[in-house]
Amino acid sequence: MKPTYTPSMTSRTPLRSVALLRAWLWAVMASVACWTGSAWAQADSLQATIEEFVRHQSSSSGTAPVVDERRPKRIEVELGQLDARLTLALCDKVRAYVPTGSPLWGRSRVGLRCEQGVAKWNVFWPVTVKVYGHALVAVVPLRPGALVNAADLRVAEVDLAANPSPAIVNLTDIVGRAVVRNIEPGQSIRQEDIKLRRWFAAGDPVRVMVKGVGFQISSDGTALTPGDEGRCARVRTDNGRVVCAQPVGDRQVELVL
Repeated sequence: MKPTYTPSMTSRTPLRSVALLRAWLWAVMASVACWTGSAWAQADSLQATIEEFVRHQSSSSGTAPVVDERRPKRIEVELGQLDARLTLALCDKVRAYVPTGSPLWGRSRVGLRCEQGVAKWNVFWPVTVKVYGHALVAVVPLRPGALVNAADLRVAEVDLAANPSPAIVNLTDIVGRAVVRNIEPGQSIRQEDIKLRRWFAAGDPVRVMVKGVGFQISSDGTALTPGDEGRCARVRTDNGRVVCAQPVGDRQVELVL
């Protein structure tokens, strides 16, 4: 009689263990793949949240760079990279915000706060916001002390947020003015590039115009500091009150209440 072989429990156990191990590995790999896919989906969602938030803030903020409103501005948002060591738990509700002291334009950062998820977290995502609009650029090299002529300039699209100093958009604001630094062809001209007008000196009599909602009054005063364009000038009014007002013309200041 031909002998038969019946596998023992010890011989079946390794095969069963291998099968169980394979099943477990497949389950783990599927879980990892699912989590990884969710993580990537969350990363894409966070980036979309940032872009939507920045564009909304850019269009509604009153602190936008100076731009000719007749030509719509174009906004580009460049996202930086988070620290690769960060691991963010999946979150059902993320709120974006501008951190205190952070500018909305140029190189900045946007805060992301998880408000509803398995674990709360808060991170700051680096961003660069470019705001393109039409402004004046040089067509010839301009050197310190040179007086600017209309023929030296042309209108071009520039990144208004590339410099914290406002770009100049009107010819009347620069023609006949002296530049204070080197400006190369194609470079936008900023307020910091031109010499400030000095409307009056300390000790000069000035006219103080006070404006408010529905009213405007004027009075006389005496300048305590020079009246440089774009800078607050301290003025003592006739009643002895000292105010900080904006020089707006020859021996004229404006105070808005």
